[in-house]
Amino acid sequence: MSKVKTSFFCQNCGTQYAKWQGQCNACKEWNTIAEEIIQKQEKVAWKSEPASSSKAPRPLKINEIDSTQEVRMDTTDGELNRVLGGGIVPGSLTLLGGEPGIGKSTLLLQISLKLPYKTLYVSGEESQKQIKMRAERITPNSDNCYILTETKTQNIFKQIEAIQPEIVIIDSIQTLHTDYIESTAGSISQIRETTAELIKFAKETNIPVILIGHITKDGNIAGPKILEHMVDTVLQFEGDRNHVYRILRSLKNRFGSTAELGIYEMLGSGLREVSNPSEILISHKDEEMSGTAIATTMEGMRPLMIEIQSLVSTAVYGTPQRSTTGYNAKRLNMILAVLEKRAGFRLGAKDVFLNVTGGISVDDPAIDLAVVAAILSSNEDIPVTKGFCFAGEVGLSGEIRPVNRVDQRIQEAEKLGFNTIFVSKYNKIALKNTGIKIELVTKIEDVASILFG
Repeated sequence: MSKVKTSFFCQNCGTQYAKWQGQCNACKEWNTIAEEIIQKQEKVAWKSEPASSSKAPRPLKINEIDSTQEVRMDTTDGELNRVLGGGIVPGSLTLLGGEPGIGKSTLLLQISLKLPYKTLYVSGEESQKQIKMRAERITPNSDNCYILTETKTQNIFKQIEAIQPEIVIIDSIQTLHTDYIESTAGSISQIRETTAELIKFAKETNIPVILIGHITKDGNIAGPKILEHMVDTVLQFEGDRNHVYRILRSLKNRFGSTAELGIYEMLGSGLREVSNPSEILISHKDEEMSGTAIATTMEGMRPLMIEIQSLVSTAVYGTPQRSTTGYNAKRLNMILAVLEKRAGFRLGAKDVFLNVTGGISVDDPAIDLAVVAAILSSNEDIPVTKGFCFAGEVGLSGEIRPVNRVDQRIQEAEKLGFNTIFVSKYNKIALKNTGIKIELVTKIEDVASILFG
């Protein structure tokens, strides 16, 4: 019998070490390195056909390879289809991560109940009765969804052979374990080995597999970083649990764009797709308030209208506070320095608070102009005229720089009833005879003079 082999792994980032040490050299965390058994039995988990019964693959010239478009599987969920690039690719492995309680299991259970394909939903965290209770709240009846509560991959593969599903959902990868690795479930070795078994299964059977993954306190997917490299698609389900809206982002996608965004609303009956997110991200109020401005931003190919809120007040303590929610704090400091140096606004001794409503985070530089408008509006205590919106990047010399896809931004603003949009004079606008007034500006001073006289 071969000697048992062990190694040491950081439980936070997955880095392997030959011996124990107190601090991980990669992620600098303390007391996260643990010993794990890595001796593997000489067996295969997913029983594929013997090599002798099938032809060995041979290299082909690239122009000899069949280039017909792979037919994707429709998830019946428009937001998920958009983020995946049109649907699920057969034989692909998709990893869905997110905070506890954000709605990962609810989203995939809801989709599995509505799919027109035979689906096996494997749960290692809940019993079949618990899943049934949630399923009745979402969709009362479904003939295509099978529920299995199991954590051992060998037993899961036996049930897959018996049921012959078209899609497999695993909730979650951290609960699975295989007999061929003796470490505990959720350890680095088990995550890596069980994922490798599922990849082998998916590629040989052409059955897509969707995994749910836990995340660390830093917001990264738990387990070794190689887990994200092994799978085809990595999705992030995020949002503030105090808000009803959830955002589905693509961090990696071998079969589509990573710039797309899906938005859901959390209801008692499950997650509802939000087809027009601009209306939910803009607050509706009767009276005009200072310190708010509307920005047009792009998430992938999708234009969104978001509300920027700002509060500028005299600093009570010695050092002025700079606080942001949903916006880059360093970029806010840069914009404040530009306003102080280039435009002559005295903000150095004032507290500045900035908030992007709806609980979302935006890194599009095109919202800079709306940030400037909101800050100046709060500083002057004069509301921005209702019906105004902004799309422009602010440069270090105080100039308003052009932004991409300006035509789509203008069309979205016009569709939602705005009457004036501020854009850079250097933008090339192809639209003709629009119903919205396009205000062309070159510097911050131009914007301030139009807004506040």
